[in-house]
Amino acid sequence: MTWSQRLLAVFFTAAGALHFVRPGMYEEIMPDYVPAHHELVLASGAAEIAGALGVIAPRTRRLAGFWLAATLVAVFPANVHMALHPDRYPGLSPALLWGRLALQPLAIWWALAATRPARDAETERAET
Repeated sequence: MTWSQRLLAVFFTAAGALHFVRPGMYEEIMPDYVPAHHELVLASGAAEIAGALGVIAPRTRRLAGFWLAATLVAVFPANVHMALHPDRYPGLSPALLWGRLALQPLAIWWALAATRPARDAETERAET
């Protein structure tokens, strides 16, 4: 595994675990029009953990990258909702809320780039 793959797995394991440890925090950021806030928070946390675990195994790594990218796309409306309603999040600056939107495409790129198949065995050894 490359350092980027390891970091990706750790990051999404931690992020997913937070959905179970502090679900209320995530429920608060969900748009009002989305139903079943609690259930979807737990599902998105499980999706992040599943993707992180998939990154670890070479056989599932590429699929895990697509899975994590899709998960990030699925939760994007919550980030947009936060940016559009900064009054609901008085502890966070509007600039930070808008800045998070710019990080989402970078996170998607990271998930896809880190899980892209190695060009050859020599490259794989050099990256580990």
